[in-house]
Amino acid sequence: MPSKTRSLPQRSTTSRTAFAAAAADALLILLFAAIGRDAHQRGEIITGVLATAWPFLTGAALAWLALRLWRGPLAPWPAGVAVWIGTVAVGMLLRATTGQTVVLPFVVVALLSLAVFLLGYRLLVLAVRRFRARRRRS
Repeated sequence: MPSKTRSLPQRSTTSRTAFAAAAADALLILLFAAIGRDAHQRGEIITGVLATAWPFLTGAALAWLALRLWRGPLAPWPAGVAVWIGTVAVGMLLRATTGQTVVLPFVVVALLSLAVFLLGYRLLVLAVRRFRARRRRS
């Protein structure tokens, strides 16, 4: 019986971590779209950001589902790289199929920006966890 009570908090913690990571991914993709729209001085703030972001949000969601990223959502590898590449690849394909602009400079900016966002916070979490683990051992 004690093993069941120990496994429940673990599952709950894992679910919360996965939810938080998925929410962080979505918010950072929305931030990417908002920054891009602002840089190009485009109107329609909310609807415009959503119109720009939806292909990338779809790519991230597909990466999460296809690779079951909730198992280790904060790991830079494979979760971070998978969501980054899935976000950009599917996002650009959807943009192209829906008649939105897909030019090489935009692809490069998306690759770099989303790498910083989607891998960056995962690397920060990893660094903080390692730092805390070292402090506990000391």
